[in-house]
Amino acid sequence: MERSPNLPDPTRVAERSKEILSAIKADVEFPAFEAASLKYDEDWSCFAGAPVISKYDQEADKTPLLEEGLRALSLKAAVYEMTDDERVSEIPVAIPVDEMTHAMIAQPQLLARITARTGVQVIHQTDQEHTDYRTGDYTHQAYTLAWGAPPERYWIDHTEAQRRLDILRAKYEEAGFLKMGQAHVIDFGEPVAV
Repeated sequence: MERSPNLPDPTRVAERSKEILSAIKADVEFPAFEAASLKYDEDWSCFAGAPVISKYDQEADKTPLLEEGLRALSLKAAVYEMTDDERVSEIPVAIPVDEMTHAMIAQPQLLARITARTGVQVIHQTDQEHTDYRTGDYTHQAYTLAWGAPPERYWIDHTEAQRRLDILRAKYEEAGFLKMGQAHVIDFGEPVAV
């Protein structure tokens, strides 16, 4: 698969990503960061992120998703180190993995201290992110070189994720949730049946 000339060699990115991930996990505050990120469960109410996972169960899936989110952030950090370009560093990430990165970034103090100690720059900006991950793309290549094949349960190809989102959209609308949960038809002034 052809890649952008601005992207570094995926083999170099893979090697550096493994180092970054190891450094983050070895940090003295990583256990607190991990616990805080996993505790974020009550706020994981995105209608279009993790729910694209078949038979999703937040309790069972949150720990493996944390690992995948850490790997995604490590890949992006490695690309940034090699390019010094935030836009190029926003490599494609699968939709549920991207959602997990949001839970991690929602721990700004811990993450800032960890990255300062490890010398890593975490890259994530919503208006620049790409959730159009595709099997065989640059992200897939670098990930595979670093850790082996990405787990398909979480690294869902963009085309398949869009198909699943269409199914979810129809089901949400049947239940009165519109625009992927950004609107609904529930009137809370209505009496509740007992």
